Formats: sequence, C-alpha cells, structure tokens
Amino acid sequence: MTTETTFRPISEYGLISDNRTAVEAMLDYSPLPAPTMIARPDAVFVTVADLDDLGEWLQAQGGTIHISSAADGLELWTLLTSTPPRADGSSVPVRVSVPVPMGEQVMGYIRAAVAA
Repeated sequence: MTTETTFRPISEYGLISDNRTAVEAMLDYSPLPAPTMIARPDAVFVTVADLDDLGEWLQAQGGTIHISSAADGLELWTLLTSTPPRADGSSVPVRVSVPVPMGEQVMGYIRAAVAA
C-alpha cells in the first residue's frame, strides 16, 4: 500500500496570512520601520514616514526604487524588495513606499537605487 501526499492550493486568505507572517518574522530579526503594513496574496505593502526609513529598508534588504507621480507636487517612491529566502527557497515580495515632495533632496545611495 502506498500513500500519496496531496497538496491543496492555498486559499487567498492563506496566502495573505502566509505573506504577513513571513514579513513579521523578518522584522523580528531586522527591526525595520513598518508603521503601516498591508498584506495581499501577491506581496506585502509597507508605507513608511520618510526617506530615512526607506533608506533603512534599502540598506537592509536591497532592491530597486521606482518613482511615480502622486499629483499635487508629490512623488511616490517605492522600493521593490523581498524577504530573505525561506527553507523552501521562496520569498515574499515587499513594496515599501513613501510620499516625497517633488524636488526634495535625496541621499545619493537612495537615488542610485532608482530604476533607469
């Protein structure tokens, strides 16, 4: 008699919970600022207070920054990064965003991470 393992697809709620747990576990070891965190099935979205906080994430996790217009003289700077690989090799995409006034002076290492 043989037994086959059956893997059921994770529900949307399960994916959200799994993603949140992965980011919370990462934050237990790397105390990055994450005042607002919204987990979704495809990624976890973090909003930080200022460019210094975004810089902390960039230095700790690496990644690429994308800038988009947020209207009324603001830009939204978003770092595309991820959690460290888990035991199964997967990682959770993390999107860290901060609104920045247009023309604001930005530290060189942050500006260097902006996607071309």
